[in-house]
Amino acid sequence: MTIRVYYEDTDVGGVVYHSNYLNFCERARSQLFFDAGRSPILEGGHFVAKHIEADYIKSAKFADVLEVKTRLFQLKNASFTLVQQIFREEEKLFEMKILLVYLDFEGNMCRIPNAEKEFLSTINYED
Repeated sequence: MTIRVYYEDTDVGGVVYHSNYLNFCERARSQLFFDAGRSPILEGGHFVAKHIEADYIKSAKFADVLEVKTRLFQLKNASFTLVQQIFREEEKLFEMKILLVYLDFEGNMCRIPNAEKEFLSTINYED
């Protein structure tokens, strides 16, 4: 997913706030579902972040065009882990690993529906 860095994403020096890298990745995760005609909110529940490991490599700046790439790292019955990377052209700026769990609307962790597991298994870096 391509993202343009706007003024609101940066500090007074034009450097992207650290938390916005997480926001950019969140948008890219949602977009994967939307591009497939799906929603990340399912009939029986939704996915929530449980654990994140983030590596800030270089700073993005105002007006940069960034590419967020996402791939499936691990898929389990009630959770999955993605690796997401943010690039400016060929230069990697950020990488994170995020564990997402599937919760019903009462907040209980439960099995990911089979159709969603099949969809999740197709997530790979876009070239």
